[in-house]
Amino acid sequence: MKVEILAALRETDGYVSGQDLCEKFGVSRTAIWKAINQLKLSGYEIEAVQNRGYRIVSTPDILSENELRSIRKTKWLGNKIIYEPVMVSTNTKAMQLAEEGVPHGTLVVTDKQMSGRGRRGRKWETPAGLAIAMTFLLRPDIIPNNASMLTIVAAMAVVKGIEAETGLRAGIKWPNDVVINRKKVCGILTEMSAQSDYVNHIVIGIGINVHVNEFPEEFQDMATSLDSEYGKKINRSALIERICEFFEDYYEVFLQTEDLAAFVKEYNSYLVNLNQSVRVLDPKEPFEGKARGITARGELLVDTWESRRLVSSGEVSVRGLYGYV
Repeated sequence: MKVEILAALRETDGYVSGQDLCEKFGVSRTAIWKAINQLKLSGYEIEAVQNRGYRIVSTPDILSENELRSIRKTKWLGNKIIYEPVMVSTNTKAMQLAEEGVPHGTLVVTDKQMSGRGRRGRKWETPAGLAIAMTFLLRPDIIPNNASMLTIVAAMAVVKGIEAETGLRAGIKWPNDVVINRKKVCGILTEMSAQSDYVNHIVIGIGINVHVNEFPEEFQDMATSLDSEYGKKINRSALIERICEFFEDYYEVFLQTEDLAAFVKEYNSYLVNLNQSVRVLDPKEPFEGKARGITARGELLVDTWESRRLVSSGEVSVRGLYGYV
């Protein structure tokens, strides 16, 4: 009932009477009072005025299933929310849940991630209360070879979510690192279980530095956080909801063609590498050139002094000639 009360209080800028809440949920005034007090203990500032009712004065940065459910506006993404204060990895948890049959659109979230994974097996830790660690669990009817493009779809949703929630202009370093002011603020990792011609499930893990203000020495010149760039605290649950809304819309467009044809122009507008000199760290043969945007398959077009080359993601990384971007 706490979820429903939160949603009801948020539907109006004024007060909601205790009697209205009783009638709406079919419970006693005592039950409403107890639920309100539990919400206060969770950190919500709720004002109670005799003969007027209750209203939310402020919402702290609470990351919980109740909070996420109470603000949810999506059609299917987040239809089931799995929240635990601590997880080893949201992707690992989502993969386990997928094997157990949890539905398409499940959202897995934690406040503290002990051992998340980045590209090439890198460890991605999420300190308690300082970041977003979440995973979308999807069961799309698509060809397995097309699944990797969903990582780019997720990156676009993160960029749009950050922009809508904060006004900050974020960009993408190909293929899916979200950056602000040339520093990484978000990493995305997509993993899949599939047969040769059939996708069992896909999990898309998203890690965002929100309140983080200290980074290991080796990342200080290439990492940042939303608070550092925005200059004030950001509500993580609100940002998660924004990202979910954009991802849901982009995902439905992607399914129509199973490629990125509808997104090429928009993606390139966010591509920080566009028309910039880059070094492609191909393990077989590194080379340099100018990035010219992506194809409908998400490949990066790079013009070298002798030809135009297509760069596919995977084990290939792209860097600026003189740094991360």
